[in-house]
Amino acid sequence: MSAAYGRAQVLFGVDLELRAGEVLALLGRNGAGKTTTLKTVMGLLPGLSGEILFMDKSLKDLEPHAIASLGLGYVPEDRRIFTGLTVAENLEVGRQPARAGLPAWTPEKLFELFPNLGRMRARRGGEMSGGEQQMLAIARTLMGNPRAILLDEPFEGLAPVIVDGVARAILELKRAGLSVLLCEQNPRHARRLADRTCTIDKGQIRADN
Repeated sequence: MSAAYGRAQVLFGVDLELRAGEVLALLGRNGAGKTTTLKTVMGLLPGLSGEILFMDKSLKDLEPHAIASLGLGYVPEDRRIFTGLTVAENLEVGRQPARAGLPAWTPEKLFELFPNLGRMRARRGGEMSGGEQQMLAIARTLMGNPRAILLDEPFEGLAPVIVDGVARAILELKRAGLSVLLCEQNPRHARRLADRTCTIDKGQIRADN
């Protein structure tokens, strides 16, 4: 796929395959095209050319909410939780019906995955630390019972102990059968989790391992 912001083309024939039940890390520095790739997949940025398939269905010209309803979850870098809602209320906002062949995520299961959230279910999002907000953003997306989840820089700015907790959760998602596309600058974080890695630079895939 190719994509642009206005007249400035940012992606040039990006070709990726996220396989069932794997963690694929998309590595690259700031400005390399990682976030643009995720936004294009999710329909937040119209593609200039190319085809995007999910479960053999074309995502071309679909609105983001329609793409999410197919079972593709997205956690943006800026998290975008509802700061005025509690943890429990944020989770309810993300609720979608269970999908055949996949685990059905409930608040209680998510509190097992993220114990910190279980201890603050009545706390408002705006009163949480950055790491707690990141956990909540992932948990809210999982309430949609996705088949695959796109994570944009989930470790950015987090304390090491929170990084470890988020990393454990990602591995648990893989064990549960989800596919994970992880965008990351830090190769050390990515390679401890990923089955495969791709490197993007200047809007093009430069390596696929």
